Amino acid sequence: MQSRTRIWTEVDYERDGKQVDWLHLPHSVTRSAYGTIAIPVAVVKNGEGPTALFTAGNHGDEYEGQVAICNLIRELRAETIRGRVIMIPALNLPAALAGTRVSPIDGGNLNRSFPGSPDGTVTQQIAHYVDSVLFPMADLFHDFHSGGGSLAYLPFASTHEGPDKEVNARGMAALRNFAAPVSLHWRQGADPRYSPGAAMKRGVAALGGEFGGGGSLNRAGLAFAEEGLIRHLRFLGILPGGAPEPRPTRMMEVPDQACFVYAPDAGVFEPATEIGDGVRKGDLCGRVHFVDDPARPPVSVFFKRDGIVVCQRHPARCERGDCVAHLALDVD
Repeated sequence: MQSRTRIWTEVDYERDGKQVDWLHLPHSVTRSAYGTIAIPVAVVKNGEGPTALFTAGNHGDEYEGQVAICNLIRELRAETIRGRVIMIPALNLPAALAGTRVSPIDGGNLNRSFPGSPDGTVTQQIAHYVDSVLFPMADLFHDFHSGGGSLAYLPFASTHEGPDKEVNARGMAALRNFAAPVSLHWRQGADPRYSPGAAMKRGVAALGGEFGGGGSLNRAGLAFAEEGLIRHLRFLGILPGGAPEPRPTRMMEVPDQACFVYAPDAGVFEPATEIGDGVRKGDLCGRVHFVDDPARPPVSVFFKRDGIVVCQRHPARCERGDCVAHLALDVD
């Protein structure tokens, strides 16, 4: 039998109305013996109906989703909906407050920590609460990401390919309804350590996406996220007005590991392409320079397949093994 979460809250998920409160994760430290980490949560409910679960701040240095969900929390009113919306804008709160990808408390990467543990580290306990308490309530889950401080992305919404065809189909329908200018299908599989993969194991249609990057806030990505949240609520019937009008989206996929390019050595990476460029197998991706050994020629790195550059490393300084770019392919 699975242990129960140690996180507690005064939120009543079954109560009609609008509640904005906290998830309290017990955290005993020198300055606060009986302290908690207070993770903000909002629940808006009116009667019976579907449940949408929206999260951001899974990685603390990814901002479009954090702002979009904060805006929705302030604007959404219980009397305008039918069903329930659960919103957490800073899921990994310690990382969000520090502006870091991983938790400054335990070094945990929340999006590699599912299904988590009720007796584990801070990050593992957050993952366990989402997996064991929130996913079983949800009909649709969307976790908003971006490239953070290390990557710049062409903004897109995404879904993963999991083992359950029916769950995959519901996720793809939600992705097409979200209708970002670019929609991406991760064909490599739904890793259960990631939040969408964990949700899909629970039978929940799950979306992700990269809405910006570089540690900044992409205005276009924020606009896609905000509009897409409303489209989700109309698609589920939580907001009135019927399903949104269909809208074209550029469907792309990442089919395999050959789409990714990695730095062969430590140095300064000079990209040879721009995000959005089309490339062919064997084209130059970029060169790694060695400013501490200027007589040494730079090392070139090449693309391993045809595709569209949707991601590039943001900081020029790199270490061996850093992802410097990845591709996606258009889907007919």
